[in-house]
Amino acid sequence: MKLEIKNVVCGYGKKDVVNNISMNVSSGEILCLLGPNGVGKTTFFKTILGFLKLKGGEILVDGKNIHSCSRKQLAKIIGYVPQSHTPPFPFKVFDVVLMGRTAHLSMFSSPSKEDRKIVERALEDLKIDYLRDKIYTEISGGERQMVLIARALAQDPKILIMDEPTSNLDFGNQIRVLEQINKLSERGLAIIMTSHYPNHAFLCSTKVAFMQKSNVFTVGTVDEVVTEDNLKEAYGINVKIINTVNSNGNKIKACIPMIN
Repeated sequence: MKLEIKNVVCGYGKKDVVNNISMNVSSGEILCLLGPNGVGKTTFFKTILGFLKLKGGEILVDGKNIHSCSRKQLAKIIGYVPQSHTPPFPFKVFDVVLMGRTAHLSMFSSPSKEDRKIVERALEDLKIDYLRDKIYTEISGGERQMVLIARALAQDPKILIMDEPTSNLDFGNQIRVLEQINKLSERGLAIIMTSHYPNHAFLCSTKVAFMQKSNVFTVGTVDEVVTEDNLKEAYGINVKIINTVNSNGNKIKACIPMIN
């Protein structure tokens, strides 16, 4: 499965927020979208998901224009994990994840035994089956984020779009979520995620797209894109990138902001 973004223009009304962006992500790849606030990352995601009308260019899945798909067809291809949120009603975790099966149900039908098995499997794969009967509004922020990922997995998508999946999480839960994202890519999902933390790109990305102000856009490997010069230009701060090793002895890079 391959998602291709070709010369895309998106925005609101007559205002173009993102101009002429091109990138692609294939099964098993993670593309991390970096950039400061206000450059159009969320607008870009809303356009891919069909919430905003595409103003120019093409968005293709295996060569097919996704805007020729119905909402239901698109939901079977692309799963979406929003930033952690609190729903208006106190649903059980199992029921929140079961909502991910909606795209596979016919009108007025109820979830089948197979749908429920898929939900159980998603909870088990993410090691959160112990939460199944808990009230979603009463669990921690890290647990909620894992539940939202489970809900997206229950859709059985081929592509996963994640809007700041570690937003509002403590340091430990950020790393746990990133570990799960790596495992999902190993299962063959194509993943696009946004992050405000360049180190997340070093930890789990195969590609990086850097959106900057004035519609400056760069895409490439992590080493090509996440550089001291690019970070300084985007965020207006001095940054030092160092080399270190992880617990397995593998080389890894880390980004350190330099405070005077």
